[in-house]
Amino acid sequence: MAAEDDGLFALPTPDGTPPGEPVQAYAPLAVRMRPRTLAEVAGQAHLLRAGAPLRRLVEGGEAASVLLHGPPGTGKTTLARLLADVAPRHFVALSALSSGVKELRDVMNDARRRHDRETRQTVLFIDEVHRFSKPQQDALLGAVEDRLVLLVAATTENPSFSVVAPLLSRLLVLQLKPLSGDEIRELLRRAVQDERGLGGAVTLSPEAEDALLRLAAGDARSALTALEASADGVTGTGGTVVDVSAVERAVAETTVRYDRQGDQHHDVVSAFIKSIRGSDPDAALHYLARMLVAGEDPRFIARRLVVHASEDVGLADPTALQAAVAAAQTVQLIGMPEARLALAQATVHLSMAPKSNTVIVGIDEAMADVRAGAVGEIPAHLRYGRYAGARELGNAIGYRYPHRRPEGVLEQQYPPDDLVGTDYYRPTQHGGERVLHERLSKLRRAVRGEGRTGRGEEA
Repeated sequence: MAAEDDGLFALPTPDGTPPGEPVQAYAPLAVRMRPRTLAEVAGQAHLLRAGAPLRRLVEGGEAASVLLHGPPGTGKTTLARLLADVAPRHFVALSALSSGVKELRDVMNDARRRHDRETRQTVLFIDEVHRFSKPQQDALLGAVEDRLVLLVAATTENPSFSVVAPLLSRLLVLQLKPLSGDEIRELLRRAVQDERGLGGAVTLSPEAEDALLRLAAGDARSALTALEASADGVTGTGGTVVDVSAVERAVAETTVRYDRQGDQHHDVVSAFIKSIRGSDPDAALHYLARMLVAGEDPRFIARRLVVHASEDVGLADPTALQAAVAAAQTVQLIGMPEARLALAQATVHLSMAPKSNTVIVGIDEAMADVRAGAVGEIPAHLRYGRYAGARELGNAIGYRYPHRRPEGVLEQQYPPDDLVGTDYYRPTQHGGERVLHERLSKLRRAVRGEGRTGRGEEA
């Protein structure tokens, strides 16, 4: 066995069992059924095919340090456990939840002594690496760069958000995928029959198996945990068949995979907004439900709806912003769970509204011009003129008051000279902007003198 019992550095792996020790009979089913060989690993075929870096690492060949990222229950810890059996490497496991810079330095010093004394490389597995601070992650750089340790880091978060760039650039980033239904099904059936698992004490009905697949959502640990709870409920009453009712009694509600600080948060919110933009109220309600069930702050959702009302609907439906603001006010005044109704109403309203991004395009183009220096002098007749000496400066002289005209509009220059004729707002033919498109054309002709305009009066 690669891991040695040398005191401080014979650290347990993330499930609490030191490498090389047999799993106890009372351990959770998911731990007892942890694959012992590559042949038992379900899923991740894209990473374990012949010649793939991760397979070479597990089989003891040369490989770069790697970062495994993916949802819970996809095999990150399992693959790290398999590394513990690789000789002649020494295996050390740390958890970012309980380790700091001192522990890292101790591991590095021990790895250096072991390398010099025994020419053995140390494999360092760090679970939840995203929980390390920047100084802690920086402390790994030298050892990884010099291959003093072969780092295998694991995270459930998108490493682009949670791992510092210098460390990320030194790692081979490998994404683990949720297990397929067939892969979860294989694990469940193996757990039912295997002596390490339930040893044939129960049978699993096809309907219950399907229910467990839905509950797992690609998470092997979740599937085995739910199976164990269901089986315990059945055997505790003298039964032998795990059916749908047994699963329902054991598992009240599936856990929604959604981390408010991680990439799942960003992915669900992105899908929510894009579904609204794409005019699919059903998909939008689904993602709204995922956020609400997972405990997302309803104020955050309301803010996104308010922004979206102007960004992607705009004046194609002027009531969209009113609906979004009303939902935000409802969240503040009433709170959850009742506020979910207002959020859902606003979500459906925005999804079904005609779409236009002309508001955001217009303001962004105007701001880009300002940042580029296209500001120019404000026309003198538009400047403030109600102070002593203003008239001498030419301020407000020649300003023409639109309300003196029956139409309420007249020819007059409003933008700086360099921006005369620039169109920032360009309405579409969608929804309410169809009317605005026609009206704006007439207004521009009148204001810019491209059509007949009468002589106005000074204010």
